Amino acid sequence: MKIGLFTVLYAEKNFEEMLDFMVANGVEAVELGCGNYPGNAHCKPEELLKNKQKVKNYMRAITERGLVISALSCHGNPVHPIKVIAAKHDKTFRNTVLLAKELGVETVVGFSGLPGGAKGDKTPNWITYSWPNEHAEALIYQWEKVLIPYWKKASKFCKSHKIKIALEMHPNFAVYNPETLLKLREACGNNIGANFDPSHLYWQGIDPVLAISALKGKIYHFHAKDTRVDKHNTALNGVLDTKGLAAVAERSWLFRTVGYGHDQYEWKSIVSALIANGYNSVMSIEHEDALMTKDEGFKKAVAFLKSCVIKEKLGNLWWA
Repeated sequence: MKIGLFTVLYAEKNFEEMLDFMVANGVEAVELGCGNYPGNAHCKPEELLKNKQKVKNYMRAITERGLVISALSCHGNPVHPIKVIAAKHDKTFRNTVLLAKELGVETVVGFSGLPGGAKGDKTPNWITYSWPNEHAEALIYQWEKVLIPYWKKASKFCKSHKIKIALEMHPNFAVYNPETLLKLREACGNNIGANFDPSHLYWQGIDPVLAISALKGKIYHFHAKDTRVDKHNTALNGVLDTKGLAAVAERSWLFRTVGYGHDQYEWKSIVSALIANGYNSVMSIEHEDALMTKDEGFKKAVAFLKSCVIKEKLGNLWWA
């Protein structure tokens, strides 16, 4: 198992400066943002796809430093109810898939997206309860008229290029838990799996270890990111929280760097569950801790994960 970083954290550094910084801090893999919400500071698919030599030089800069690419990421909303936005995000997704093929990367990470609640809407609508009845009707519309048709085509496109789709289960998108991920996968294709990020599951009350088991063989990428649930604020107001992420003392929950939401036992249990259920690849750090600087949160995450990951692949059970 390798420790990686979602490099959008250091968008201000140029590409090679960022790679050198990764190596100097013990990172073994990079997850590269290719546009949409993460931006494309270190990887511009449309430019690279125009020049095969640029692609070779780009890949050489990574491999000569002993690094690997864990995934290309283009989190967006390709089913946005405003067609111009949806088309832009879809184009970025498809270019990212084409670049992944050129770079020999197997996995593209993104979101399922979220449609409006009905034809003609302009705002995506995340439905969390089936009553009053128009909400249940909106949910049927989202899945049957928009999501499933889009992802059937996207899955077929990715399969033709031998690319796996790792969707991040994220609130405010249609796929936000294991059940909705499996629903989309069953309807649209078995090359759709999870970018497993525990941080979005914790505040929903989901046990990551149980979720990993439920998604056995279907986890294609992993984000190492933590969440701290504030017991007092949650007991008072519940977990649905629309306050800004900078309101650290008032929120019901807060993203934290790994180890500051849950202890080593929890993260070692996650590592063990991942390996037991078929994922023994990269843990890609995503640092969005509102209490720590970029450098401190990143470096503490690397140090913490070094004590949790299992580096060597087990052969025979020598004692049995």
